[in-house]
Amino acid sequence: IRTARSLHLTVARSSRSELSAADRAVLGPLAEHRFLTLTQVALLLGVSDASAARRLARLHDARLIRLERVFSGLPPAVQIRSAGLRAVGSTMRPPRRNLNEYRHDVGVAWLWLAARSGRFGELRTLVSDRRMRADDGAAVAGGLEPAWGLRLWLSAARGRERHYPDLLMDTVNGHRVAVELELTVKSRSRMGAIMSAYAGDQRIDHVLYLVAGAQAAANVSAAARMAGISARVEVQRVAANRISGAEIGSSAAGSRRARARYGAGRTGVER
Repeated sequence: IRTARSLHLTVARSSRSELSAADRAVLGPLAEHRFLTLTQVALLLGVSDASAARRLARLHDARLIRLERVFSGLPPAVQIRSAGLRAVGSTMRPPRRNLNEYRHDVGVAWLWLAARSGRFGELRTLVSDRRMRADDGAAVAGGLEPAWGLRLWLSAARGRERHYPDLLMDTVNGHRVAVELELTVKSRSRMGAIMSAYAGDQRIDHVLYLVAGAQAAANVSAAARMAGISARVEVQRVAANRISGAEIGSSAAGSRRARARYGAGRTGVER
């Protein structure tokens, strides 16, 4: 006699074996992020919210993702589950959603979509902080040196703690650009440690800080000056009040500056 659980597992396995290219186009990016919103998935697939919702409902029923409305009035959040990670061959752990970081995670996902579509120029690779942390965690577990994180020499951890940008872009022109979304004001000591880490890491050519307020912008600029890397750090303001449900606002001039600095064209390869 087949139990309800065994029947469910059979259906789930069947659903995973019948994943379409569009299904995988959703699950792959979801593996790289803590979550995406319904609106972001619709943009990712180039379809309407209603069409994206139908696809996500099927993936939810197959227990490959979680689809739930976290805050009233905002688009539902989509988070990959263990079975979804296995379906796309990912060895990463299931992501955890932190409600205190909700706006930040939504904002980073919009930036990832913008970079993916070529807003920052033509890219060879585009790496999320979740991917960087997972790779470094696996490296440390295997006795290897972490490949991504920036060592925070000025921290209490005396170099054992590492900082990860929100996104890391490698351009076709050979530049490596770190992208930071700063929605809150960090302490001077914390910001100083991060800037010192960037100053001491020659793998990073440029750091693009997108900040939500004048105080955050001033703190970033001051920390960059103290670390002697003002020429490597660019600070731009974003419309923070649009982050929770819509694409981060940016001026046309800001987009032109980014393309001019990091290279023209559309994004190619992503990781």
